[in-house]
Amino acid sequence: MSNPTTPVLEPEVDIRPATEQAKPWKTVVFNDPVNLMSYVSYVFQAYFGYSTEKAHSLMLEVHENGRSVVATGGREAMERDTQAMHEYGLWAACQPESGSD
Repeated sequence: MSNPTTPVLEPEVDIRPATEQAKPWKTVVFNDPVNLMSYVSYVFQAYFGYSTEKAHSLMLEVHENGRSVVATGGREAMERDTQAMHEYGLWAACQPESGSD
């Protein structure tokens, strides 16, 4: 039986403001002089599961505009996606969503 006068200690938790947790992030892929356009489309299909049409559209955006936002979401997920793009040999960055893209 527990003693009713014994205080229950709550573990310390690092609490961040809800706005920081909910802040959207993005994975941006940049144009590079190395990878073929067909390979970039393939990566988008293989990793993200995008349709041929969506992958081709994103690849053209990378090629013509120098960059494309290929995914948005939480920071950890976008960091994983960015790392995966690096592993495929693409130039990519994880950035906070600014609302201008």
